[in-house]
Amino acid sequence: MKLKLLSFLFLLAQISIGQISLCSWNLENFGKSKSDSAIIFIANTLKRFDVIAVVEVVAGNGGAQAVARLADQLNRSGSKWDYTISDPTTSTPNKTERYAFIWKTSKLKKIGDAWLEKKYKLEIEREPYFATFKAGEKEFTVGTFHAITKAAQPETEIKYFKLIPEEYPGKTFLFCGDFNCPESNTVFTPLKTMGYKPVFANKKTSLKQECKDGECLASEFDNIFYNSAKINFTKSAVILFYKSFPNLKEARKVSDHCPVYFEFSLN
Repeated sequence: MKLKLLSFLFLLAQISIGQISLCSWNLENFGKSKSDSAIIFIANTLKRFDVIAVVEVVAGNGGAQAVARLADQLNRSGSKWDYTISDPTTSTPNKTERYAFIWKTSKLKKIGDAWLEKKYKLEIEREPYFATFKAGEKEFTVGTFHAITKAAQPETEIKYFKLIPEEYPGKTFLFCGDFNCPESNTVFTPLKTMGYKPVFANKKTSLKQECKDGECLASEFDNIFYNSAKINFTKSAVILFYKSFPNLKEARKVSDHCPVYFEFSLN
């Protein structure tokens, strides 16, 4: 009987390790301006995921401290979390930002140091931030990114992503963040040809200023691309957090983007 119980518990542990959930959220000027109530709301929204990629952490004005506040609030939710914050990106001073990863230590272990991809710092305004995680005996690497605005042509930056897998041939990549560009744009064709699939298609993720005729979302900007040869799709969703608020003005105090999540397993 004890042997059967141990075998059952081992199977449950393997199933738990096998499924990994990633959430990416552009938290719009994430810094000291975020209230304690906003931090609590964000933590409650994110606590069910295994790893979180935070986009648009302000380079100054309390950005790193805001990430620490969020991690502390997550640690009050019943699980143990750790985090890493990037250095400021090397763009022009008024556009520089940070990124962050926050993860459950019971589920994932960070392998080595996270890094800003400096090779493309001249070509990409806010160069992407990468971290490698280990789940059980398998590893995967997440790159998070905040592209220049749609008017500034983010395609001129996104085109370099096709080169990254060749730079790190042993890594299993997921690319996530705010691309300011829909996945249908032909700039993603090289990645798709290489076997990288978008988690979302025809899914708007950014908030309008006001809802109109029941439509509150504006553009298909946030997405996750995964190596389909090494990663198995389980489920995904755009989290419509704004429905917890009386209007978009109040919701936008948290962010002007919805979080997106992807649950997957590794081959």
